[in-house]
Amino acid sequence: MNWDEKYFESTRGRIVTLLRRSGRTVEELARAVDLTDNGVRGHLAVLERDGVVRQRGTVRRGSGGGKPAYVYELTAEAEELFSKAYEPALGALLGVLAERLGPEGSEVLLRSAGRRLAEGRTVPTDGSRARLEAAAGVLNELGGLAELEEQDGTLIIRGYSCPLATVTPDHPEVCRMAEALVTEVAGVPVHERCDRSERPRCYFEVAPADDVTK
Repeated sequence: MNWDEKYFESTRGRIVTLLRRSGRTVEELARAVDLTDNGVRGHLAVLERDGVVRQRGTVRRGSGGGKPAYVYELTAEAEELFSKAYEPALGALLGVLAERLGPEGSEVLLRSAGRRLAEGRTVPTDGSRARLEAAAGVLNELGGLAELEEQDGTLIIRGYSCPLATVTPDHPEVCRMAEALVTEVAGVPVHERCDRSERPRCYFEVAPADDVTK
């Protein structure tokens, strides 16, 4: 979902903004955005489908003891989409690491972080190929788009986007963190060959396909 200024000027965006403040009923939202109850329900149905909004219990309407009204709120996943802090914070942190530890020390620390990210993950036990698929899946969970492919007899994990694209051009060492993560999950040596141009993309070479369990 594109959380830009134009979106928040729309009716649906105004509903999302209201729900960021507090949970509200259909009636309360309808009054706030000047729509009918049914009109608001239509927007809420779309937002529920997209995983942005959920129902959270009910409240009584007035003192007459009428039928309870559902209260709607934003999901935790939607709240995460609003955060803009990680990009500048991560960039600043990487800069400090490079200054304090130097390139080699920074890389060692980032590789350790990559291995830590892999801890506790359940991975397949039925062969290396399945584990490589799982490793690609981990990159996707982090916001990338990666697939396991075979190219000229070599298995590769090709990324069509990069979950750390905003910091990769200035801090290519973060790719070592991703390499350590993928290696740990895959259980086989993986070598990072990422594209760090204007549009960064992940790329990891694995063992020759013949050496990997089918």
